[in-house]
Amino acid sequence: MLRVLDRLEEWLIAFLMGGATLVIFVAVVHRYASALPVPVVQDWLLKINLSWAQELCIYMFIWMAKFGAAYGVRTGIHVGVDVLINQLPSRHRAKVIVFGLLAGALFTGVVGTLGAEFVWDIAHTQQVSADLEMPMWIVYLAIPCGSYLMCFRFLQVAYNYVRTGELPHHDHAHVEGVEVEEPGIGAAGVTR
Repeated sequence: MLRVLDRLEEWLIAFLMGGATLVIFVAVVHRYASALPVPVVQDWLLKINLSWAQELCIYMFIWMAKFGAAYGVRTGIHVGVDVLINQLPSRHRAKVIVFGLLAGALFTGVVGTLGAEFVWDIAHTQQVSADLEMPMWIVYLAIPCGSYLMCFRFLQVAYNYVRTGELPHHDHAHVEGVEVEEPGIGAAGVTR
């Protein structure tokens, strides 16, 4: 079940990122092509209304950022300052790490709950977005959904850390599919 959630999370982020890029690309091409002085083409392009593209792109990036933060917690790429924590003795370090993960879970759980209450309140209004005329509660639904997922990811990382003593780690220097030579050793095995 967790693998399905992991894949869904990754596909959703990729879809939102790719979709937003495509929407903005089409809108920019439309804007510049509409200015071309070709009578038939210009008239046809001016009839197409893409004023909603920027608003849609903003909403897609909001959803992507909320789910991307949860992905970051799960994979170990979320922002964290651990310089001082790494200087602690191992018995204290483990307690501070668990406390930090549980504090992150508490914070995102509170934000998710407050966001859910806000969405519930705004869902009973007629408020819609400016260009898309979409109900605003759908836009704001990103807050509780993303925050609760992030809360779950904090709890998942904390549970795995207590069980195994390992945190998710992302190697920033590693690029999948690219093999790196050992430093100081040439292709023929000769030390440089």
